[in-house]
Amino acid sequence: MQYKITHTTAYSYGQSVPMSHNMARLTPRETPRQTCTFHRLSIRPSASTTSRRWDYFGNQVHYFSIYEGHKKLSVTSTSRVKLRDAELANPYTTLPWEQVRDRLRVDRSPTWLQACGFAFESPRVELDAEVADYARPSFPLGRPILEGVIDLVGRIHADFPYMPESTTVHTRIRDVFALRGGVCQDLAHLTIGCLRSMGLAARYVSGYLRTQHNGDAPHLVGDVASHAWVSVYCGAEGWVDIDPTNNVLTQSDHVTLGWGRDYTDVCPIEGVLVGGGQSALRVSVTVEPMEG
Repeated sequence: MQYKITHTTAYSYGQSVPMSHNMARLTPRETPRQTCTFHRLSIRPSASTTSRRWDYFGNQVHYFSIYEGHKKLSVTSTSRVKLRDAELANPYTTLPWEQVRDRLRVDRSPTWLQACGFAFESPRVELDAEVADYARPSFPLGRPILEGVIDLVGRIHADFPYMPESTTVHTRIRDVFALRGGVCQDLAHLTIGCLRSMGLAARYVSGYLRTQHNGDAPHLVGDVASHAWVSVYCGAEGWVDIDPTNNVLTQSDHVTLGWGRDYTDVCPIEGVLVGGGQSALRVSVTVEPMEG
């Protein structure tokens, strides 16, 4: 499957902004089943300085500064991506979850050591008793890890429905429990918190869903903006991605932008500015299949 992706973020300010510094994580990642064949970042007004680097997690980060007065800022990322379906593991033949947990604690080989870094608390994923109590029924001793993950995600999908505009980027997991719902970011954080509370390694994945058109089925929730899901380390099967908002293992409808411990590591655009007053934000995303 090939896609053309257009992601526009537009800010409007009540007062002129004389200067701003920004960073963007909007370049789709290269993975064993995903190739980014083209990427362009268009910034208006034009950036005074630009640079880029790769962060600790391997995500490409663009930096840009604007040193002229502006009351509007528009950032458009245009990408072309080739994607193939994953070869899904058999959930019932994966390692027992407690074996993965125990090996994450002691194995210092490069692959397991890297995964271990995703088994701890992070700025947006706090571990507490309520999270652990909710997760525990999905992981009786001896249960294959991926079977347990699928069961957990199915329960979260049933118990915490997708509720657009119900939360903000600052919402904590405890607030999601109180609300009993949230957006894709919240459901991803909740799933990660549950998995980490069991001693497992889980990372936050930022990306896109294929934009659905009339006649396409099934419809996936979260295709009008950037999306978020979860990747869990399953031992020999490596990292397996699962989308709690839609209760599916990811396939060629999911395009990966980047990953990290939680949303703070992969925020699409963030920055600091001088002035500006009240501001308004508009985001639009299209993910269109391409021929060839």
